[in-house]
Amino acid sequence: MRFQTLGRIALFLAMLVLVACHNKEETAAMPGGDTPEAAVQQSVTLIKSGDFAGFWKHALPPADYANLRTDWPHQRPDQRPITDEDRARFTLAIQQLTAPNAETALYDQLKPKLVQMDQQYHDQLPVMIGIGQAILTTGIAQNKALTENQKQQARDALNVLLPWAQQTPWFDQDKAKQAVGVVVVTTRQLDLKSPDQLQNMDFDTAMKAYSTAYGGIKQLLAIYGLSVDDTLDSVKVTTVGIDHHQAHVKVDYTLLGKPLSTDSQLLLVDGRWYSQDLINSERAQHEQLLHPAPAPSSTAPAPAASAPAPASSTSTASTLPVKP
Repeated sequence: MRFQTLGRIALFLAMLVLVACHNKEETAAMPGGDTPEAAVQQSVTLIKSGDFAGFWKHALPPADYANLRTDWPHQRPDQRPITDEDRARFTLAIQQLTAPNAETALYDQLKPKLVQMDQQYHDQLPVMIGIGQAILTTGIAQNKALTENQKQQARDALNVLLPWAQQTPWFDQDKAKQAVGVVVVTTRQLDLKSPDQLQNMDFDTAMKAYSTAYGGIKQLLAIYGLSVDDTLDSVKVTTVGIDHHQAHVKVDYTLLGKPLSTDSQLLLVDGRWYSQDLINSERAQHEQLLHPAPAPSSTAPAPAASAPAPASSTSTASTLPVKP
């Protein structure tokens, strides 16, 4: 499994959590959308249902989707190898989460810690979350991959999520017990045996795992008052303009009762509309796998004095696009 694709899915999920579908459905066999609005709406429908395999097939042109499937099992050149320590931690966590009566055992361990944390951090938590917001805001401002418009949209969403995070009863015993139950059930459904299994999943297996994990995440957020489905049901998609093969789409949505909006760029490929950001991201990842950046070379030894290099000699190196 290519973990950087998790980041791409997370990024698109973040956008899709801010949009919803008006129940207009595309023919499942056809990738892309016959209009820019239809392309976005069908993506949301697939995300809402947790159909990640269907999402990628819909969201990318056929050639790029084929590359995604082929590239999926290959590791990034800069991916850190799994260590024995990683395996040991993973195994211990899985054993605890899947043991018989794990829900009760884990909650019994968590309960006194919740009491202690509530006593220590109840008054400080809003301030700590505020500090976290400042850090995230700085990160958004310094992110060179985002446009100014995208940065403002991210800040708007963050400004809505902050009050929710500050007011959410994170140390509530009943909610914690429900959350532990969701985590245990989800872990059992995932049936993971090792981090190597997780990393080496083929595309179809990974998509099923994503769907299971996504269902658990939605349940966890709902326990603490954030309904992903409610947000996904609040969308209004409008095409702002179409210039040749590119479309600018405005998406209005409601997050935790607050009206917000975001923008998306779509590209017309063979008569169908697709997310330009996802196309660019997949093509950059594919290029990186085909032509990985060369490892930094060590300083070459100086040539012997008796055989100096010709003064007119030069060397050239090609520069390959690599995703940040």
